[in-house]
Amino acid sequence: MPVLNRIAAFADDMKAWRRHLHAHPEIGFDCHQTAAFVVERLKEFGITEIHEGIATSGVVAIIDGQGDGPTIGLRADMDALPMTEETGLDHASTIDGAMHACGHDGHTTMLLGTAKYLVETRNFVGRVALIFQPAEENYGGAGVMVDEGVLDRFDIGQIYALHNAPDLPVGYFSTTPGAIMAAVDTIHIHFEGVGGHGAYPHETIDPVVAAVSTAQAIQTIVSRNHDTRGLLVISVTQIHTGSADNIVPQTAYLNGTVRTFDKDVQAMVKRRLQEIVDGQAASFGVKAVLDYEVGYPATFNAAAETEFAANVAREVSGPDAVIADQPAEMGAEDFAFFLEKRSGSYLFVGNGDSAGLHNTAYDFNDEVSVTGASFFARLVETAQPITR
Repeated sequence: MPVLNRIAAFADDMKAWRRHLHAHPEIGFDCHQTAAFVVERLKEFGITEIHEGIATSGVVAIIDGQGDGPTIGLRADMDALPMTEETGLDHASTIDGAMHACGHDGHTTMLLGTAKYLVETRNFVGRVALIFQPAEENYGGAGVMVDEGVLDRFDIGQIYALHNAPDLPVGYFSTTPGAIMAAVDTIHIHFEGVGGHGAYPHETIDPVVAAVSTAQAIQTIVSRNHDTRGLLVISVTQIHTGSADNIVPQTAYLNGTVRTFDKDVQAMVKRRLQEIVDGQAASFGVKAVLDYEVGYPATFNAAAETEFAANVAREVSGPDAVIADQPAEMGAEDFAFFLEKRSGSYLFVGNGDSAGLHNTAYDFNDEVSVTGASFFARLVETAQPITR
């Protein structure tokens, strides 16, 4: 473990950074204080090429190695979630309605630890692009960074990212070639009928019945229009309508999520949703409008880069601590936008026995920072070695 011991020497620094970030969460693209903290640390390390304000508050820092070579990208997300923390920890969020419940404070810390090590040793050729990204949660900050030309501007040839995984033991890694995270789309369905008195429903056109029937019909897409051996999830997650027990409302609203891996399956779902909405509207005599919102694409790991990353992880944690064929997950990740343009890989690193992600009791495990930073550092040194 040639890296782990050196990075472990500043584990206390990483813990302090992480807990500061955890106490001061920011949401979406508004990660300006987080970015300022990151930039301050990077300057302390001696990094001089720092680019700010990318995708509003994103940061890219460049570390030059010893000699010419390619540029490898390492990404960490910085944003928090709109949740109220309930951990009771000394370093709990000080911001009402904002919480690092997905461990992005830890991801940022791991990349800072990597930066500190790499700028001290520079035991690689070419360059490293450290990407500190805002707005992973729901807003697609990675896509904005790609659209703003980050990959071309810094000539990034391949790119990697880590995400913590509760219930995976600390020191363990998991990944897989090919599809690892799903595409995520959002459905909005608006119904309009004719409201009236609940005692005289025959004088109304009831959008509630239409909405409920539509929600049930949507479930047949998975069970009757799709090969049961494939991966597809459609969940209706919200129904909003009505204001009193004796009023048939004028309108109703359905909301839900669609998770796919295959673009043909995605197209089928869009088509069937429209057919169901149109059919239900005609059946119940209401007006209905489907708004299908395409979100993050599926996250696909390049085979060669994933095998390479798994081998680096084995070097850091041992051969028995790396799962290289984990099943694809139905969650989504905007790192997919980077992997659409460049080869690379997305891996999970164990957070141990912790509360789940997006849970008000969650906290990133500070032990993981050493493991993650060691992995990133060895990844760079192994991908772009100095030849002597």
